[in-house]
Amino acid sequence: MKFSTSELLDELKNRTQQHLHFAEMLCAKPEGDLNFRLSEDSWSALECLEHLNRYGDFYIPEIRHNINSAGKPSRSYFKPGILGNYFAKSMLPKEKLNPMKTLKQMNPIYSRLDKTVIDTFTEQQKKLLQLLEDAQCVDLEKTKTAISISKLIRLKLGDTLRFVIYHNERHIEQIKRILAHKKEEKISQKA
Repeated sequence: MKFSTSELLDELKNRTQQHLHFAEMLCAKPEGDLNFRLSEDSWSALECLEHLNRYGDFYIPEIRHNINSAGKPSRSYFKPGILGNYFAKSMLPKEKLNPMKTLKQMNPIYSRLDKTVIDTFTEQQKKLLQLLEDAQCVDLEKTKTAISISKLIRLKLGDTLRFVIYHNERHIEQIKRILAHKKEEKISQKA
């Protein structure tokens, strides 16, 4: 399977712009709604964003460093790696999401969070959009990045970008479900 490099980067930019707009819309929500959790051991909307911010804190500098040090010009196509493609596809939202274990340092449960989490996320999305723009000038296959679980494993830049952005999408879908449930709860309380 091969992707057109420009089409892949355009798709990832579109997704990232949607994530940015969604986060900006969250600013209008009451903080209580954003801290609502479906159960004692589930994440709130702000905890979902904080989780993404923690990953962004690793991946954005890692991607930036590798784009800046890449000496290879871009190709017109990108062929995913086996491991990278698996990681990226596993992040795509599905009808029924399969729960995944989170590394302890990436788990924000029971954190005291406010709307500054949204500000951090929106800034990270803006940086990600710039990285996607910059990625047009490098080879998405030959440029490699470390991953958060092990610096020994390196993925193709194209796979890393897909993983990060699909991971964001996965948790944005989770936030939408949380907020929809909160809205239903408010309606049933009024009835």
